[in-house]
Amino acid sequence: MRITAADVPALERGVALLGSGGGGDTVTSAGLLRRLIESGREPVVHAITELAADTLVVPVGLVGATAAFTEKLPGGDEFGTAIAAIERWTGVRGQALMSIEIGGLNGLLAPVIARQQGLACVDADLSGRGLPRLDQFSVAATGRGVAPAALAEPGGQVVVLAAGSDALVERGARAFLASSGGWAAIALAPIPAGELAGHAVTGTVRAALELGTRALAVGESPDRPALAEALGGRVLARGRVLEVSRHVGSSRRGSPGFGRGSVTLADHQDGALLRLEMENEYLLALRDGEPVASTPEVLSVLDHRTGAPVLCDAIRVGAEVDVVCLAAAPFWTDPRRLPMVRPRAYGIDCDPVVSQ
Repeated sequence: MRITAADVPALERGVALLGSGGGGDTVTSAGLLRRLIESGREPVVHAITELAADTLVVPVGLVGATAAFTEKLPGGDEFGTAIAAIERWTGVRGQALMSIEIGGLNGLLAPVIARQQGLACVDADLSGRGLPRLDQFSVAATGRGVAPAALAEPGGQVVVLAAGSDALVERGARAFLASSGGWAAIALAPIPAGELAGHAVTGTVRAALELGTRALAVGESPDRPALAEALGGRVLARGRVLEVSRHVGSSRRGSPGFGRGSVTLADHQDGALLRLEMENEYLLALRDGEPVASTPEVLSVLDHRTGAPVLCDAIRVGAEVDVVCLAAAPFWTDPRRLPMVRPRAYGIDCDPVVSQ
């Protein structure tokens, strides 16, 4: 699948929707992708079946404060440095790249990095949506593990988290980010393409492009049935935001907590109150106090007029929005993996609500 200039708006909309209110603003990464295409270097994304089983695929992306990425732009060497560091540590050379996360800006970065590094790009990722922590990656859920992981920050520092539990790697990465520029490029150990079906969420780039294409095609201010049909999901509410509250969440496993909060809106259709619980992403929806949707399903808040997804840190009182629920990737509905992304994985005492 070749990504052209005409594909960028749809791909950007698709990864923003899958970010579930997190994953960072896609404007900067979309700009990088556009400039790459304008220079005549259109990226090609390969299905895993198009690669030899022994092709070594390196998961790459950006971790940390995504807002800092727009303020402290990459110098151009960070991703190559992280890839080289993981190759030195593992003693093997990567032949292709994949994203650590399809939701948000990371969903657009992998094709750019792969083209810049002269490597193939693979249609798969380690999240299938937006996720806040390294120890929630698909490789953690399957037992393969996150370590070793190499991080390179804009100031030139490089660290390899060589071993340890997934929680320990997550904690070590956060400590490194806190003492550096706020964000870093990350590269994980190469995974043979033949093993990706068991350890990654596959087909996510194409799925994001198709989702974004349908979302843009429905136009501005669509009615509820049209919006639900276009997105292949449910419209949970359409209304005006009445309240937004924010606070610092509780710490987990010795790590400082992410920002937490809730959003309340009144549904114009019947006056019901919908409350969204959020961390870096929207996690749980309650309608008049009753849970109606939750992670691992993807909850997205859309500006009612434009249809553009609204990030958790950007939602404000008075906004007219549509709250939609998109189906979870089948990878995460597997009972063996669901505990990694259910509400209790975020400290919310609620069973997951998963559509059938």
